[in-house]
Amino acid sequence: MKRLLIVAHAPSPNTLRLRDAVKDGACHEDIEAVEVVVKAPLEAGPDDILNCDAIILGTTENLGYMSGALKDFFDRSYYPCLELTQGLPFTYYIRAGHDGTGTNRAIESITTGLRWKLIQEPLICRGEYRDEFEEQCRELGMYVAASLDAGLL
Repeated sequence: MKRLLIVAHAPSPNTLRLRDAVKDGACHEDIEAVEVVVKAPLEAGPDDILNCDAIILGTTENLGYMSGALKDFFDRSYYPCLELTQGLPFTYYIRAGHDGTGTNRAIESITTGLRWKLIQEPLICRGEYRDEFEEQCRELGMYVAASLDAGLL
């Protein structure tokens, strides 16, 4: 059994719908050998990363940066995971009220330092909230979980 960790900051009803869509996609009925663990960034830590086979991160764009909660997750996890999780398959999504550029750059910088392996281009849900964001997040979760299930990751 593979483990997919979803660490997502979901402070509003819309961001909660996005996180739940990622989880729903990852838990698709055709995916059999993947355990999905969902945690808020302030509840997750190095042990969760060390015990997963892939990770999906989710954050809001806050003042052109990732959420403080996701930054705290990275602050607590970076050094304990630095040498032990190189090559960890990951991707992420950003709920961006503007363009998501600063948030994307910050996550890229940290995960490059960790030497994690980006397996899917980040999903940046820009501008006014649209229902299609939920389907995009569902597909993101399904893609990662199906790749784990098929032994591609």
